[in-house]
Amino acid sequence: MSYFDGNTVTALWNYAQRFAMSDNSFGTTFGPSTPGAINLVSGQTNGVIDIRNGKGGIADGGNGSFTLISDPDPVLDVCSASTRMLVSMSGNNIGNLLNEAKITWGWFTGGFDLTVKNANGTTNCQRSSESPVTHRTVPDYIPHHEPFQYYASTANPTHVRPSSVQSIGHGGDAANHQYDIHDFFEAIQAGNFPTISFLKAPAFQDGHAGYSNPLDEQTFAVEVINFLQNRPEWKDTAIVIAYDDSDGWYDHQMSPIVNQSSGSTDALTGPGSCGDGRSALAGVDAANAHAQGRCGFGPRLPLLVISPWARVNFVDHSQTNQASIITFIEDNWLHGRRLGKGSFDSISNSITGMFDFRSKPRMSKLILNKNTGEIESSR
Repeated sequence: MSYFDGNTVTALWNYAQRFAMSDNSFGTTFGPSTPGAINLVSGQTNGVIDIRNGKGGIADGGNGSFTLISDPDPVLDVCSASTRMLVSMSGNNIGNLLNEAKITWGWFTGGFDLTVKNANGTTNCQRSSESPVTHRTVPDYIPHHEPFQYYASTANPTHVRPSSVQSIGHGGDAANHQYDIHDFFEAIQAGNFPTISFLKAPAFQDGHAGYSNPLDEQTFAVEVINFLQNRPEWKDTAIVIAYDDSDGWYDHQMSPIVNQSSGSTDALTGPGSCGDGRSALAGVDAANAHAQGRCGFGPRLPLLVISPWARVNFVDHSQTNQASIITFIEDNWLHGRRLGKGSFDSISNSITGMFDFRSKPRMSKLILNKNTGEIESSR
């Protein structure tokens, strides 16, 4: 058992005191990391295709389709383990819409660059790091944490490097919008800041219970946020801190059930106990009017917005979920276009309530110590 509060994970406490947080945000559906990551980019876990190494953990979505409920690796990734269940996803994700609108974007994740060698000598898919808190050594890159790799349209199966730092985030490059964390810093330092950037820490810093820790996660978050606050682009930047699942850090709040499912794996309070499923959202296949296996919302999760445009010391009570971040992107850059085909974006409130766009942006900065989370300067 572990217990963390503002005295131990001080950075998140300090950010929440000065920016905006939510007390009513949830995982889109129940499940582990992969469904959460995919909900973040598509709001839709139905549409599983190309299932390899068994069907364990895949719920029947009806009409021959399937819904993802577990942590398989993506078929389209050279780092995926051949011994694990492997799947691909059909349908669209937010990357497809951003590409069509010619909006620059990228997913940046620790360990994605297979040419890098760590100080401990590890490289390629086996690059690894040790948590200074848990003292566990884990691979930097975890394939089932990279949602865009499940879609042929947005995957970079062999982790091809971008042709140049200026090509990062732009369409047409062989990297196909999938990069390493160091590419994020290098692109911005070169004056090439993608409009939409998704960041996933190397595994030892991703906060996952067992092999990482909230203090490891604090180090990563503070390094990124301090870096961005010291950039000239800060005045136009918004940072959203969100989670793909509870990662073992449980919350007591019962979630509202906005999407029912009667599948045998929907064990909210017992097998098949998430409503009768007749009010479920549609599946990727238009013939599947009520796709099963997406009981949600899932557990309550932390959500913070750190930005010159964020409300000050504000707690948002609006009901949101992981797909609400998609809705925010769609409303602000895609003229309200939705992914459709049963995506949760169609029934998700935006996170707009955590911002104040009516006033001038605050240009103050909150620079924290990455190890302790304590304030180093506030101006």
